[in-house]
Amino acid sequence: MRDRTGNVWWSSYRRIFDVDVFHVDLAINDNLEAVAFGSLNSEERARWRNFLFPGPKRRFALCRAALRHIICERLSCKNDQLTFGEAERGKPYALVLGRQVSISFNVTHSGRHGLLAVGRSGRIGIDVEERRSYRHIDLVSESVFGANELCELKSVHGEHKVEMFFNLWTVKEALVKALGAGMSLDTSEFEVPERMRLGAKRGVFVFPHLPEVRWQLEDLSDRRFAAALAYEIPSSAVA
Repeated sequence: MRDRTGNVWWSSYRRIFDVDVFHVDLAINDNLEAVAFGSLNSEERARWRNFLFPGPKRRFALCRAALRHIICERLSCKNDQLTFGEAERGKPYALVLGRQVSISFNVTHSGRHGLLAVGRSGRIGIDVEERRSYRHIDLVSESVFGANELCELKSVHGEHKVEMFFNLWTVKEALVKALGAGMSLDTSEFEVPERMRLGAKRGVFVFPHLPEVRWQLEDLSDRRFAAALAYEIPSSAVA
């Protein structure tokens, strides 16, 4: 799946254990979007048409087409054999010839950047937020962060505050997406591990209401965006 010059719009970004993360370039490019649209099935094309504005159309087409290519390559299947279903709260899963297959994935995008996380099994969540100014940090923070996180946010100002806000938020959003809880989970009831709040790039997390499941957390941020990955640690790996 390439344009006439042989280019693709995604590239390998990071590999963490058996999870591969890909970056998707979502810059405006009518040629690439046309190529991406051509790989979508009829259901996905109908979904594409339902978006009212060019930006969401572009992000959906480019991310979904890249995901299709990566999964087909992993599973050695043809593009027209791959479809997607949705779990109870809307989290998608892959099917080949109508059968659910063992592969985990999650998609996120913000501005010009999309990230795809693909693993062999287990639950995965990923989130990205393009770096930008944000006026309503204090108002939003009160509803999404815990007491320790709020205290630490109040101790910093300016760009440092914006950076901390998005770093914390992407970790929380990745966890929510990995769990597949949608909007039903109150993110103020759990906190990002203290080590990560102090600057560590990796941590382990346990939801208070699910003590039997451990989650590996990875900070994927760079100068362009804040991003985080959360994935379920297999029970066999827990001592």
